[in-house]
Amino acid sequence: MYRFTSHPILPPVEGKVVSFFFGDREYHGVEGEPLTSALIAQGIHVFGRHQKDHAPQGLFCANGQCSQCTVLADGLPVKGCMTPLRGGMRITPCVGYPKLPEENSGREVFSKVESLSLPCLIIGGGPAGLAAAAELGRAGIEGVLVDDRPALGGKLCLQTHKFFGSREACYAGRRGIHIAGLLEQEVEAIGRMHLWRNSPALGVFADKKVGILKDGKTYVLLEPEVLLVAAGAREKSLSFPGGDLPGIMGAGAFQTLVNRDRVLPGKRLFIVGGGNVGLIVAYHALQAGMEVVGLAEAAEVCGGYRVHEYKIRRLGVPIYTRHTILRAEGKDRVSRITVAALDERGGILSGSEKSFSVDTVLLALGLNPVNELYHAAKGYGMKVYAAGDAEEISEAGAAICGGRIQSVRIAGDFGQRVTEPSPWEGFLKDLKSKGKVKIEELSIPKDLQVYPVIRCDQEIPCNPCTEVCPVKGIRIGKGDLLGVPTFQGDRCTGCMKCVLVCPGLAITLVDQRGGDGKTCRVTLPWELPVEGLSVGKKVPTVDMKGNRIGEGTVKVVKAGTDSCRLITLEVPFEQREAVASIIPPAYRRVQEETTAGEKAGAVPEIVCRCERVTREEITALIRKGYRDMNSLKAALRVGMGACGGKTCEDLIKRLFREEGLDPAEISSFRQRPPLQEIPLGCLAGVGNIEETHAGTDPGKGTQA
Repeated sequence: MYRFTSHPILPPVEGKVVSFFFGDREYHGVEGEPLTSALIAQGIHVFGRHQKDHAPQGLFCANGQCSQCTVLADGLPVKGCMTPLRGGMRITPCVGYPKLPEENSGREVFSKVESLSLPCLIIGGGPAGLAAAAELGRAGIEGVLVDDRPALGGKLCLQTHKFFGSREACYAGRRGIHIAGLLEQEVEAIGRMHLWRNSPALGVFADKKVGILKDGKTYVLLEPEVLLVAAGAREKSLSFPGGDLPGIMGAGAFQTLVNRDRVLPGKRLFIVGGGNVGLIVAYHALQAGMEVVGLAEAAEVCGGYRVHEYKIRRLGVPIYTRHTILRAEGKDRVSRITVAALDERGGILSGSEKSFSVDTVLLALGLNPVNELYHAAKGYGMKVYAAGDAEEISEAGAAICGGRIQSVRIAGDFGQRVTEPSPWEGFLKDLKSKGKVKIEELSIPKDLQVYPVIRCDQEIPCNPCTEVCPVKGIRIGKGDLLGVPTFQGDRCTGCMKCVLVCPGLAITLVDQRGGDGKTCRVTLPWELPVEGLSVGKKVPTVDMKGNRIGEGTVKVVKAGTDSCRLITLEVPFEQREAVASIIPPAYRRVQEETTAGEKAGAVPEIVCRCERVTREEITALIRKGYRDMNSLKAALRVGMGACGGKTCEDLIKRLFREEGLDPAEISSFRQRPPLQEIPLGCLAGVGNIEETHAGTDPGKGTQA
């Protein structure tokens, strides 16, 4: 129902189609895909009911961090987003607390938990972890890299867009899904790092050992000489009335459904947050055929790169800056939201409410580092480093360089002489630059019949266009990465390599050769469906920011490289340098007409999702004098759910701040292992735990 097979960038998902049951009905899904994806593909968004108030529970993080998607699979409670589908599986909605299995069968065979010593352990197989593993392997250092996913690459596996940065240092100009594969191949070709997939790290202990659930079945203790934590980041959350309804999810959950599993969570989407993540997922939604009703950003301007913003403006997506979401409404799924404008102090501007009919809301509010294991290891006196988002939130290119830099330092711990700064340190400094907006007129080459028009107006650290130009005519003013690229050559071959490689889709090629002086040909990059773009078709043209210019006639549609197509238009001569893109026939531009939101009844604002604790309950205790997060936990159970307080901690600190208190003076939750659920039998070394974990016999064990 909601599974798509056609996408401009991604190939169809291949896999065996199997049957499964949800409740009493039989459905079909792809073997090995997460249970949540199989269910949402059938239009099922409510996976259970909370034990406290029977509220509907649906997908939220798709990353194993919360418990919103808990279901019973063959009798065992599991997180649907982390459990692969098998043929014949019987899935039951989880209503309240699941019943524990009856008395065990007595067939368990206990064994001693294996403990291994090794030179180096890397936690996290994203861009930082893989880059570090490759460099350590080259240095002759052996070890193990563990990751909780079946596919390595971290969030790169969900990114269909091309990345900025250095072409030399971090594969800039390539799509994230391809960079993930390149990094993994690099590590495997060197061969010194063992890659343990589906193997989450559960905790660091005082004896300097790290608990790993290898292959999701066997509990192993690893004792590394050096530990590198590259566990990535988790998404920030936001509380508002109705914000816990199914259909409201993190941006990463959306990318997992759409870009990995080819499943649409709905048809009409609204996004909260205008950083790079929010702007990028809006574009991903458009690529997949969803209608993006709008995007709200609390700041005066979007915080993401302007080229990302312009891409969705050109496709008609309304962006509401200095706006926030007020509430969401719906019975078992979000069906309407209301947003409002903010005044200069961040308060709601009276009379500015707008309501939208939607079935999906994405929260793209930034990231927090996953660094609990790093701090635990440091507290126990281990030799430990952090890299990537676990060290500092940044783009994937910076994570790759950061991983390589930490590998140089780790090599020094093993006796290798490291006297000079690594070449990646310079790249890293540039890659972490936020990019200043340029206001000067863009440089347009003169006296050439064919030339590129480069529309970068922001100092984004990026150089693919300079690297691919065969005549080296594109240069960056401030050096290798920073500055705005301009064409300074005395000739252009018209090869269009710069048009194809630009991550911001910010370059077009003007070709006046053979023209009559009244019209001109312009070639632009295209990453959307090409339905309706036949030769001879007249299409509306727009400038870089999405303003209408006129019309162009499609002359050529052809494949380029890396799934990017090239569309050549014939446009009026005087418009040749203004035309940046087109409005495709297959897309209906979203109208900005909205209706004022009606006064809704009382809707709870849930802060702690796992235990369904409201803003009012927490605020009441703060006003009574509570200043300790663990005291709040004891009184209200906040932070006692499956996420361990990772989702609600920032939200609670925000409530302290709203009450005039400094969150820095408030003690945080104490994080204790295991950091995620594990079958108790694994910790005890039960020999048949593989069958137990697979759910073939619920009587053999229970889950922690």
